Amino acid sequence: MKEVSLSGSLRENVGKKDTKAIRKAERVPCVVYGTGEQHHFSVKHTDMEKLVYTPNVYVINLELGDKNAKAVIQDVQHHPVTDRIQHVDFIELQEDKKVKVNVPVVLEGRAPGVLNGGKLSQIFRKLKVYAVPGELPDQIVVDISKLRIGQSIRVRDLITDKLEILNAPSAVVCSVKMARGAVADDEEEEEEGAEGAEGAEAPAEDAAE
Repeated sequence: MKEVSLSGSLRENVGKKDTKAIRKAERVPCVVYGTGEQHHFSVKHTDMEKLVYTPNVYVINLELGDKNAKAVIQDVQHHPVTDRIQHVDFIELQEDKKVKVNVPVVLEGRAPGVLNGGKLSQIFRKLKVYAVPGELPDQIVVDISKLRIGQSIRVRDLITDKLEILNAPSAVVCSVKMARGAVADDEEEEEEGAEGAEGAEAPAEDAAE
């Protein structure tokens, strides 16, 4: 998983008054935990936006004064009206301890069902995985090159080696649905079969003549 650095300032107070002042100063209150102790800090709102409003997931090297830690974003709270980032939770990584992380899902290939006019629907943009930091992937690649109209790919269909996915095995990751003007795959196969049969009969007629 790719790494980035993020600089923050440790907080001396964690009350509501202090939190309000931090947000007014265009900063985001944060907390990092996971090793038995918590550290409250704040970062520039613009720096946090770059990590939150992206499909990528990063291992973040937190620089908090004398403390340095590797962490991942665990939770983000937004304002209910403005959707502005209000608070971010980080979980500190330990080399031999598994963590739960949402990893981006990337669809790869050209689905036959889409080529026939079907509509591709991606239900999950991210999947929650459980692994030690060294085994966290940048993304989960899903091959859709055999996906026909009416078919779907579920979590249980994914080949992820040792990676444990925590979403329900029956959950649909993506599917191809029938759309107006689409040609059903089975109809297309029947037409191809019929054309093949006609082509096979031609030499026999020539032989009879």
